[in-house]
Amino acid sequence: MRPVTDTPHTPAAPDAAPTPQGQAPAGVLHPKTIRSFVRRTGRVTTGQAKAFEDLGPRYLLNYQNAPLDAQAAFGRTAPLILEIGFGMGEATAHIARVRPDDNFLCCEVHEPGVGALLKRIGEHDITNIRILQHDAVEVLEQMLPEGSLDGIHIFFPDPWHKKKHNKRRLIQSAFVAKLTARLKVGGYIHCATDWQPYAEQMLEVLDAEPLLRNTAEGYAPQPDYRPLTKFENRGLRLGHGVWDVVFRRV
Repeated sequence: MRPVTDTPHTPAAPDAAPTPQGQAPAGVLHPKTIRSFVRRTGRVTTGQAKAFEDLGPRYLLNYQNAPLDAQAAFGRTAPLILEIGFGMGEATAHIARVRPDDNFLCCEVHEPGVGALLKRIGEHDITNIRILQHDAVEVLEQMLPEGSLDGIHIFFPDPWHKKKHNKRRLIQSAFVAKLTARLKVGGYIHCATDWQPYAEQMLEVLDAEPLLRNTAEGYAPQPDYRPLTKFENRGLRLGHGVWDVVFRRV
């Protein structure tokens, strides 16, 4: 989750920009990839470092070029929810606590954010979260087969405000088609943003996907499981809007 006043950080966009010859430059293994996130530097606190050491072996999963065995990863069979970009993990931990019967597979590349969520897991004894510190697009393509997800959460992705950067936004037609293919029939996609032009794009792109149906007339009421974070509350006090969109696979 991107705090309202924080630096953007969301997962990689699925598009690639090849060199003029269509080949990678000398010494580069792959062509440059357009990414919708920025790898922010940040200091890992002592508490977060201890959480990595103590809880990482249990709750961090390794990226692999093979389908995820969710039952083995979580130690049980339960509905699987993918979260893309959880920021510092405040909302993620809350949702996992109020929905104990669901499994949450959470992707984030920001190391302090991963450490913060691990710390919250330890403090609240949360057992239904597993974390992949890896590009969510690659996780989706390599580890999650079609029809394997019951839900997808994308909260406050980087809005890339400048028009010339809009192509870096995560919610694009091609990526939404990939997300939809991973959903079971009846599964849902829930997106939220505090940037109205991006909210309008989300609504337009999701509405254009033939296998999705809007659960509301336009924007959805905020689902009761998604909490207001302190950053979101501060933004609302300053007059910033927040928009939720929830679509289901048909």
